[in-house]
Amino acid sequence: MNDARGFTRIGADGTQEPIERPLADERPLAIEFNGIGYAVMMATPADLDDFAYGFASSERLIDAAGDIIDIMSHDAERGTILRIQLVRERAERVIERVRHRVSESSCGLCGIENLEQALRPLPRVRGVPPAPDAVFAALAALDGHQALNRATGAVHGAALCAADGAIRLVREDVGRHNAFDKLIGAMLRGGLDWDGGFALLTARCSYELVEKAVLAGCPALATISAPTALAIERAHEAGLALIGLARRDSYLLAG
Repeated sequence: MNDARGFTRIGADGTQEPIERPLADERPLAIEFNGIGYAVMMATPADLDDFAYGFASSERLIDAAGDIIDIMSHDAERGTILRIQLVRERAERVIERVRHRVSESSCGLCGIENLEQALRPLPRVRGVPPAPDAVFAALAALDGHQALNRATGAVHGAALCAADGAIRLVREDVGRHNAFDKLIGAMLRGGLDWDGGFALLTARCSYELVEKAVLAGCPALATISAPTALAIERAHEAGLALIGLARRDSYLLAG
């Protein structure tokens, strides 16, 4: 969290009031695997070890927590460098993924190979929709577990929810994908399973979030905004139970 900055609160009645608010950190994060530059993204520089595990898993670079043998982060002048060392047996996956990333352009993925990489087959999960009472309980409790968002109003949250809706773990980030990767990574590091629970995200449901959930073995995913058509298609292919527009009084269960 950054230092507080000054603002002017302007009311609908024309009143103006000087206030100070803390701001969320957002910095470039350069990610390296085994010394190879892999990606740069904007992120909140907290819980980076969790992020390293979750991101590597979502990118299908590792199969288990033991595939990562070292993590180092270094704050540079303009951002943060995250260096992740994988076991030798996983290094080839990094090279293969980087080869596909090199041909990406500003207009998106180029070529048949990259189209296949973008929509790679997903494993099947045993999707079980959570009970309605559990979804509403998790939604009601989530704000109380998002300390950074309460202070700044500027970050997404990803929650591991028990079968009854009790929130077991939360991670936050300015990026919705990053928040979910941090949660998945924290679960990997802590040896936590879904145990019949579900994930709750304060985000719209894109196909990437569906894929992260499936690859993490999550049986059900709930998001506060609507899913895209591709998100529903990918969830159906993998057997993931998908909930969208989750509000404290209603939600949509994808058919």
